[in-house]
Amino acid sequence: MNAIVQPESDLSQRQREVLAVVLDLMVEEGDAFSMAKVCRRASCSKETLYNWFGDRDGLLTATVQWQAAKVRMPGLRSGQVSPADFRDSLIAFAVNWLTVITGDVSAALNRLAISHAGSGKSRLGEIVLKNGPLAMTGRLRPIFEIGAASGLVSFDSMDAALKTFFGLVVGDWQIRKLLGETTRPSPSGIETTAERAVTQFLVLYGTAQIPAPMEAGNTRTKPTHGK
Repeated sequence: MNAIVQPESDLSQRQREVLAVVLDLMVEEGDAFSMAKVCRRASCSKETLYNWFGDRDGLLTATVQWQAAKVRMPGLRSGQVSPADFRDSLIAFAVNWLTVITGDVSAALNRLAISHAGSGKSRLGEIVLKNGPLAMTGRLRPIFEIGAASGLVSFDSMDAALKTFFGLVVGDWQIRKLLGETTRPSPSGIETTAERAVTQFLVLYGTAQIPAPMEAGNTRTKPTHGK
């Protein structure tokens, strides 16, 4: 049976509740997660799951997409934008992204995807790659295009610029979470990290129009830890 993938905005409240159960089980049980356990925890039948999501891969795809949708995109529109608005939009995205990927849910999902990649257990690794990092790149690309069209950033390769931006924002936090780091950065630490990463990115790709209120020489990207 083919997967039936619905846009996140088209999901009903009940479907969202089921996906929340899937994520909870991944955090609690990791590789022991199963369709049967989802049905028991969510009080629904396998037939309902298959009608909604098509098959196990469809359920996993919808779950990954729903988790990725928690990263809100900047609300920039095509046309001339101010340097401050462009910078603030990048910071807002970076804050949202860091908040999501440093959480226990994303860490559990990524650990499970890595353990399944190349093992034949499921297509979760491929699903996470396609609907996580690659999809996030596609969603951010129009923002970079708006910045370039407004003369605020310049690059020979947008792909290289996107990779640089992602690297500056994430730093080593994702790998540390995957390796068992339990401490989560505080909200203020995440905001500081996001601001610093965007400033560093604009030093590399921004034009003279972009204000840089933080010192460009400060290359430390580790967020402040929460207690």
